[in-house]
Amino acid sequence: MRFRLMIALLVGFAFLQVGPGALAQDKPLVMKWGIVLQPEHPFVLGMKKTAEIVTQKTNNRIQLQVFPSAQLGTGKDMIEAVVFGSQAMATEGAAMFSQWAPRLSIMEAPYLFRDVNHMYTVMRGPIGQEMLDELVAKRGLRSLGVLYYGVRHLTANKPVHKPEDVKGMKLRVPEVPLYLEMARAWGANPTPMAFAELYLALKQGTVDAQENPIPTINSGKFYEVQKYLILTGHIMVPQFHAISDTLWKSLSPGDQKILQEAVDEGIAFSNDLLIKQEQSLVDEFKKKGMTVITPDVEAFRKASMTAIPKLEEKWGKGLYERIAAIR
Repeated sequence: MRFRLMIALLVGFAFLQVGPGALAQDKPLVMKWGIVLQPEHPFVLGMKKTAEIVTQKTNNRIQLQVFPSAQLGTGKDMIEAVVFGSQAMATEGAAMFSQWAPRLSIMEAPYLFRDVNHMYTVMRGPIGQEMLDELVAKRGLRSLGVLYYGVRHLTANKPVHKPEDVKGMKLRVPEVPLYLEMARAWGANPTPMAFAELYLALKQGTVDAQENPIPTINSGKFYEVQKYLILTGHIMVPQFHAISDTLWKSLSPGDQKILQEAVDEGIAFSNDLLIKQEQSLVDEFKKKGMTVITPDVEAFRKASMTAIPKLEEKWGKGLYERIAAIR
C-alpha cells in the first residue's frame, strides 16, 4: 500500500505541474477516468458518451479514456489516485468519498431519501453543496455532477422476508463504516470486499449474499450466482463524477465549459437508461430463474435505524432527520 502511494505521489507531482498553458502543446491532454462497474452498466455507457463529446468538441485536444471493471483499482484506490494526481477522474458513491469528507456518508444512510427528486433536491441544496465544497477544500476533489445509482436491494441464496432471516449470513458490503453498521444492525456478518471480486466470491460461497441496485446486479451478472432478489430498497445512492481540482483549474474556461456540458449530457443519458432498467429488469431476472421476494420493508427500516446513532458522531446529531424532512 505504502509503495503504491509513493508511486502515485511521484507520478502525481509531475501531473500537478500541468498549468493553464498545458493545452497549448501539440500533444493532446489524455485524462484517465476509472470506475469499478462493468462496461455494460449505464454509468459506463454515459461516461463513454461524455468522452465522445469532449473529443469531438475539442478536436481531439482533450481525450477522456474510460477504464471500467476496476482496471485502475478499487474505488478507494482510484479516489486516492485522483487526490495524488496520477489519475484525472473517478466515479464512486458518496459513502466512498466520505473517507475524505466524513459527513458525505450520510447521503447513503438507509431509508434516507423518499425518491430520486428528494435525493437531487438535497444534493443540489445547501447541505449537499456544503459537503461537496468540503471535498474540494480538504482533498482537491471536485464533483462535476451527481448521478442516480439506483435503489439497493438484497440478493441471497436463501429466502429472506425479515431481518431475522439475514442473521449470521455473510453479507458482502463495501468497505465503508455505514454499510458495516447497517449489516450488523440486520444481524448479518458484514464481509467487505472489492466489487471486482464479488461475482467469484458469490459463486464459490465465500459470501452468501450481496446488496446493490438492480442495474448493477444485472451488469455484474449476479443473477447467475444468486437465487433470490429481495426488494428491501434500503439505500438510494448518489454517485459523483469527481475530477482533480488542480487539473480542472488548469483547463481554460472554454474547455471547462465543454467538459461540464459533456458530463451533464452523459449523466442525463445514464440516469434515463438506469431508471428504465430498474423498471424492466426484475421481470428479466425472473425469466433467468431468480425468485423475487417483497419482504417486510418496515422491519428492515426499523432494524436499520439502530445503526444511525453509531454514525452521528461523523454527521452531526439531527442531520439525518433534517435531510429526511426536506421537501
